[in-house]
Amino acid sequence: MYAIIETGGKQLKVEVGQEIFVEKLEINPDEIYTFEKVLAINDASLKLGNPYLKGVNVKAKAIKQGKGKKIVIYKYKQKNGSSHRKQGHRQPYTKLIIESIAMDATKPKIASETEKPASKETKAKATTKTVKEVEKVAKPKKDDKSKDV
Repeated sequence: MYAIIETGGKQLKVEVGQEIFVEKLEINPDEIYTFEKVLAINDASLKLGNPYLKGVNVKAKAIKQGKGKKIVIYKYKQKNGSSHRKQGHRQPYTKLIIESIAMDATKPKIASETEKPASKETKAKATTKTVKEVEKVAKPKKDDKSKDV
């Protein structure tokens, strides 16, 4: 069984027991974090969300907070002896271990299933109504003074 979650602007495929590195989360070590943004889940059959699945969550335990390997940024402009710039960066991360992938007792629903879109007739009536209103507003009124001239 696996799930695809979204965190830190990235999508990750996770399984129970897997250790993952994600963008830094504001939690302490040994705390449980719940991912609500589950894009897909596979347990004998694949269920996809639009964009997320409702009633599905992934729980993970924080192991540690840390910083990644240092990268060096070096900027240089030629023919100018004083234009050298060296800068370093270490990206913060949170290390998690996936504890469970849980679904509600009911079947997981796609987020857009609960909200039914308006029918074509309703949309057509709404647009017709607004067009008529626009036509009424757009017609200029005749002034009595213009008749005398």
